[in-house]
Amino acid sequence: MRKRQHEITSRDKVDVILRRCRVGRISTHGADGYPYITPLNYVYQDGSIYFHCARSGEKLDNLKRDSRVCFEVDIPLAYLDLDYYGENPESCGVTQFYHSVVIRGRAEIVRDIDEKTAALEALVASHEPVGRTFRKITADTKAVSLCEVVAVRIERISGKSGLAQKKSDEEKNALSTFLKSRDLPGDAETADLIIGKEK
Repeated sequence: MRKRQHEITSRDKVDVILRRCRVGRISTHGADGYPYITPLNYVYQDGSIYFHCARSGEKLDNLKRDSRVCFEVDIPLAYLDLDYYGENPESCGVTQFYHSVVIRGRAEIVRDIDEKTAALEALVASHEPVGRTFRKITADTKAVSLCEVVAVRIERISGKSGLAQKKSDEEKNALSTFLKSRDLPGDAETADLIIGKEK
């Protein structure tokens, strides 16, 4: 990682980002030699990334040919616009604060029925409001036989956060104050993170 100050060194914090996101992007190797990127719903469970898909298609063809994949998630936080700089704004100073995780691993179609149904249950639960119940997914649930569940087995993982790490404490405090007063979506969380106040 080139910008070491952005690296998330705590695996627990990386895991929090993976559990917080609902959509990720997977890159497979296309038959034409080009990377093929697909956005998808996923769930992070038991140290693997799980997603479901149709039983045929380009993504599965690619995975069967070469199981190596790259998987990425990100959380855009506040965007620092030119308003922060007042008169004669510094256009190169605009920035997007963020969290991101990049995984390199191998993808495999889940054949074990218990693992498959558990992954499907977790996928549904992760996208439903807390406390909402739904019919348990079992091997007999019709949809189970109509889809594939793919597990990405993680081999390497890295996380980054862009939170004004190179700024002085004085500049971080000014940024935090500005974001709190602006109060757009994502500003309050970013303001706290910039000054090291975690939720």
